[in-house]
Amino acid sequence: MYPSLSVIFFTTASGAGYGLLALLCLLVPLGSLPRTPLFGFIALAIALGAITAGLLSSLLHLGQKKRAWRAFSQWRTSWLSREGVAAVATYVPAALFGIAWIFFGRIEPIAGLAAALLAVVTVVCTAMIYRSLKPIPRWHNPLVVPTYLALALMSGSLWLALLLAFFGPRPEVNVLAAASIVVGAGLKITYWRSIDTEQPTSTAGTATGLGSLGAVRLFEAPHTSENYLLKEMGFVVARKHATKLRRIALIVGFALPFLLSLVPFLFSSGVAILALLLAASLGTAGIFVERWLFFAEARHAVTLYYGASAV
Repeated sequence: MYPSLSVIFFTTASGAGYGLLALLCLLVPLGSLPRTPLFGFIALAIALGAITAGLLSSLLHLGQKKRAWRAFSQWRTSWLSREGVAAVATYVPAALFGIAWIFFGRIEPIAGLAAALLAVVTVVCTAMIYRSLKPIPRWHNPLVVPTYLALALMSGSLWLALLLAFFGPRPEVNVLAAASIVVGAGLKITYWRSIDTEQPTSTAGTATGLGSLGAVRLFEAPHTSENYLLKEMGFVVARKHATKLRRIALIVGFALPFLLSLVPFLFSSGVAILALLLAASLGTAGIFVERWLFFAEARHAVTLYYGASAV
């Protein structure tokens, strides 16, 4: 599949925002985070800012942007529509939670719980947009949803740990960040092994129904020039490039942030802040690369009609 930068930015930014929002709305009522209005304002501004920036960037991928509102009407059958409804709905309890916290100094646990649940639901809906597509076997994989959730938690906890370095470190949040990196890396590696070893679900023979007659191959291209299907669904990344990018994603997005997230246990003040800033930045960059690969390595069944032997 063609990796659209707007969608990659959307899933990366909104994932971090929803992860941070869910952590704030769950941990503040439990007393695990500072309750000062200043911390609430900055933390919620970053979370909601990342979510909003991601959602706005997703509109760039729409062909008819003025008809974007119609996507909300198909929530009964479309995961894309459900994502939109859940994303907008999340703002309501998040706003109530933030207003009560910042302006009145009160923590509303019910609003916080609702916002956290809707944040999780939105990430699940985003993942299900891809998980539900049977014509793309590499997306129709049971590891897609848990990986999206784990990476949202990972990026959210890294940015939360950075914020806490200014407002009073909480070692448990650093432990959560490190643990979420391990879980995220484990799921991603398992996913890559899964798609590398999976058997093809469709071939040119099964797609055309001519497999019983023998080997089926393309006699002549359906089109004499590139078209939408080839551009969007026929994108191919060389295996050597994919391998290199996987290593970059693992080192930049997981290994280095994990090591840097441990620095606050050894050093304090400026060194810890710098380490956590690098950890959050590198973790987000690594997820961006991982998300690019998620799209680039996907193979749509329609490519069987354009010369692909199997998907």
